[in-house]
Amino acid sequence: MRGRKACQVRQQPQVLELPDGASRCKSTGQITYQGLHGMRILVTGGAGYVGSHAVRRLMAAGHEVWVYDDLSRGHAAAVPEGRLLVGSLCEQQCLIDVFQSHDIEAVMHFAALTLVAESVADPLLYYQNNVCGSLSLLSAMRRCGVWRLVFSSTTAVYGAPQQQPISEDAPRQPINPYGTSKLMVELMLEDAAAAYGLGFAALRYFNAAGASPAGDLGEDHSPETHLIPLVLHAAMGRRSHVTVFGDDYPTPDGTCVRDYVHVEDLAEAHLLALERLQPGQGLKLNLGTGQGYSVRQVIEACRRVTGRPIRAEVGQRRPGDPASLVADPSRAKQVLGWTPHYTDLDRIVETAWRWHRSHPQGYGQ
Repeated sequence: MRGRKACQVRQQPQVLELPDGASRCKSTGQITYQGLHGMRILVTGGAGYVGSHAVRRLMAAGHEVWVYDDLSRGHAAAVPEGRLLVGSLCEQQCLIDVFQSHDIEAVMHFAALTLVAESVADPLLYYQNNVCGSLSLLSAMRRCGVWRLVFSSTTAVYGAPQQQPISEDAPRQPINPYGTSKLMVELMLEDAAAAYGLGFAALRYFNAAGASPAGDLGEDHSPETHLIPLVLHAAMGRRSHVTVFGDDYPTPDGTCVRDYVHVEDLAEAHLLALERLQPGQGLKLNLGTGQGYSVRQVIEACRRVTGRPIRAEVGQRRPGDPASLVADPSRAKQVLGWTPHYTDLDRIVETAWRWHRSHPQGYGQ
């Protein structure tokens, strides 16, 4: 991929200049971006689960979108025709060519490896992909004058906080290399905002779940580690049972409690965050519903929705599993005006079940 015009490297002045498309109110001094309608946006990892839903939401809002993905974990079938650019984040010159040839104005950054157990077994893989890849992306953005970024972060940056629900003020103390890699990117974003005027949002997801209401976009991981698709696989006969990892936690029914946020609500939050970016400033927001459900409650919801018996077996606890992770989403609601549309667990499961029934082998079918 070669660009159509030379990239202009911006020399950083001693006094921060306003990036292209930004203006300052004379009376208040507030800096805002102009022309957020019909922007040209690059979505890294846009062939993945959350990224593909965000691409659809952005296009529905009138933005011109390209997906940049190496397809190591994503699916070309999840990307609208003619929108996919295949490449690695570590190929900085390739990224620069993309920014130049498509006149990119903003980035949504979803591309990352996300398996906790894999990160423990191979931490350098996660630092190479998640951290070095993000550094390459930020460097390419700086060289090409792109100053807007929405970053897909995670609740894993908090580790196992003692206080529930979890606010953005909780200490960031990750307990695995995956969470550490995401925290390292957040720190890079903070420094880039201070030094170069980057405007960013780091959106910390809790448990992404569900699928598009039409059933044409959904969750397809290999290996699959998320609870709801695993339970639905058991309902479909793709696995004999679902394992409950521990039933002796200090929770109402002894199983782990998590906050499940619908993937469409996540996509909406990304769009809202893009519209509220400020040069040189960062937003760090939790995305969750504020309602926790236990593993047993999820299994029961899947039984209700599918109408099928689902066998569950109790296994040993997994090392590092916190008893409860529930978001305090009040700041996202205040800053973004974001309120999750899907707050009922059965409704979330219904959309996932629609996807799995119509795509029993995922995107491979």
